[in-house]
Amino acid sequence: MSELFGFSRTVVKERYALITPDGFVPSLVPGWKNAVVVVNISPVIGARFAQLHVTLAADGACEGNTGKRELFIYVIEGSASVLVSEKRHRLEAGSYAYIPPGKDMQLKSSAANTRLVVFEKIYQPLAGQHAPAAVSGHEREIKGEPFLGNNDARLQVLLPDNPQFDLAVNIFTYQPGATLPFVETHIMEHGLLMLKGQGVYRLDADHHPVKAGDVIWMASYCPQWFVAMGKTPASYIYYKDVNRDPLA
Repeated sequence: MSELFGFSRTVVKERYALITPDGFVPSLVPGWKNAVVVVNISPVIGARFAQLHVTLAADGACEGNTGKRELFIYVIEGSASVLVSEKRHRLEAGSYAYIPPGKDMQLKSSAANTRLVVFEKIYQPLAGQHAPAAVSGHEREIKGEPFLGNNDARLQVLLPDNPQFDLAVNIFTYQPGATLPFVETHIMEHGLLMLKGQGVYRLDADHHPVKAGDVIWMASYCPQWFVAMGKTPASYIYYKDVNRDPLA
């Protein structure tokens, strides 16, 4: 029926976008081989970063030099490996890798239909600080901390909290009925992928039902709030820009 009436939950506005999987359209992106790449978020929409949804064939790969870019890769499903600075990191579902600017990298799939979410941005240097080193890990290694004391809303911080990094990537998990404690309005912009469960997201002055697989872009100062609904926990992984002078 959605095809007959042109229905979709996807909404694209000036200060936010909700992009649902029924409307994902692949693009040809240099560097990716034997891969289906969907560019969910990019500067064309008004963002200062890019967010990709990538599905790799059994021999899928990405290689090249990152140049001025930095990448954060999270494995949604399947397995892969990434070679950076002559060190190979094995990745499985729930694994992640941060790849700094100016590095040769080679990512290879280890299984068919391996799915990734990739955040990319131009690294913004900070005087007196070197660019970060590569980081890899798994979400199970990161303890979920109660958000503002709420045991039913827990935050996993995946990258070190230090000024070398100009981005942060976190996983937020909510028990059914748990919410953000207030409507947030801040300088950071977000790119977000719903990993599990469902809920309602307030974006600007609008409220949208969301579920696993949905992508959200939130511009700087877009009011935002979330409540988890249903009988199972809801979680999402999200990007934000951090640690830089707002006038730079």
